[in-house]
Amino acid sequence: MGNSGMRVEHDSMGPVEVPAKALYGAQTQRAVNHFRISGRPMPAAFVQALGHVKAACAQANRDLGLLSDEMADAIIVAADAVSRGEHAEQFPVDVFQTGSGTSSNMNANEVIATLASRHLGTLVHPNDHVNLGQSSNDVIPTALHVAAALALRQRLIPAVLELAECIDRRAADFSGLVKTGRTHLMDAMPVRLDQELGAWAQQMRYGAERLEDGFPRLVELAIGGTAVGTGVNAHPELGDRVARILSRRTGVVFVTKPSRFEGLAAQDTAVEISGQLKTLAVSLMKICNDLRWMNSGPLAGLGEIRLPALQPGSSIMPGKVNPVVPEAVAMICARVMGNDVTIGIAGQSGNFQLNVMLPLIAHDLLESIELLYRGVVLLREKAVEGLMVDESRLRAALERNPILVTALNPVIGYEQGAAIAKRAYGEGRPVLAVALEMTGLDEATLRRLLDPMRLTGIAEEDSGRKT
Repeated sequence: MGNSGMRVEHDSMGPVEVPAKALYGAQTQRAVNHFRISGRPMPAAFVQALGHVKAACAQANRDLGLLSDEMADAIIVAADAVSRGEHAEQFPVDVFQTGSGTSSNMNANEVIATLASRHLGTLVHPNDHVNLGQSSNDVIPTALHVAAALALRQRLIPAVLELAECIDRRAADFSGLVKTGRTHLMDAMPVRLDQELGAWAQQMRYGAERLEDGFPRLVELAIGGTAVGTGVNAHPELGDRVARILSRRTGVVFVTKPSRFEGLAAQDTAVEISGQLKTLAVSLMKICNDLRWMNSGPLAGLGEIRLPALQPGSSIMPGKVNPVVPEAVAMICARVMGNDVTIGIAGQSGNFQLNVMLPLIAHDLLESIELLYRGVVLLREKAVEGLMVDESRLRAALERNPILVTALNPVIGYEQGAAIAKRAYGEGRPVLAVALEMTGLDEATLRRLLDPMRLTGIAEEDSGRKT
């Protein structure tokens, strides 16, 4: 007899006590008992992808005559529930588990078998029926690819492109505004605000493109390779059929790996995608830091823009408001960069025919995608959309910028330009006034040559707006 609230289940290693209400069985419980490490289960997106894979395998095995219609349909109904995120609490296995992810595969097999048995009214076996023609060694890499592809296509990539479009809209709002450019954090030649924001938007578009570039490899699935890539115990058509079924189920076109041996032994595609996520994180952190600098102040900093005030910024200094959204997103970026290091180390942990850090790769890759998705949405909704510009601050700094003298170099030479800039700095005067005294150029000529809008690439006749 078991303890109160427990039942006894059996597997090939003997009996084990399982919570009475658990849908899983002995093998899942052994993993729960042994891997009490982080308290973090596998990501919901991964578990849902497992549901898709199990349903597709059942359908394929039914079509191949290997499962009865009734048995397959019961498994599909149960797996569909898992793919919708139902019964999430029944997937407690820690991410730090067996490196093949066998515990998570058996967790899915046992939960689906229990649900299918209840639906069918007869025993559905987790190994013989739910796992028919499969191995953890091909199921887990397949679920990883499916989960990542869906998360990128349905969430992150659209969000990144939406942020790029939002930045473009705000850039258009500020198209007539010229500001002091900065290199090395020091005053440089002028730029238009729309040019500065346009660079951010392009970074986001490139980020989306880089992720799309990896898709041809991400949609290749290892399913059908079973234990070592040879496909032992699987019907020769199973992998291709599963890929087609998953394509119909998800709207993402999946295919089988040209080499299932590579699909089991290596996780280079996950490493590649993680690298692109890291690049996107680098781009986002650059944008966040620009926003923080431009928002700095409001009196003693640059004060060029004002981000939306979301919450009090200090427990001791009344009235202080901080750039909390760029700070939060920057921390997300740091986490993603760290995950990339982890995924790189895990990716090289393929020994002969199997990578043995699959759960860690799946966890960190999906975490990076989800964190970036949430960060991108947050940055758009709580920072970029509400960003305001202090035009007078831009104009005042620009008028005092001696670096404008650079535009005179072709006329007066570098040496005299340096002398003008030095004097303008020292006396705190506009470069136009100093140049009038130190050159033979008339005021109209100087105003034309030093016109900030003209120096940003806009023709003189189009520069009649704010400078």
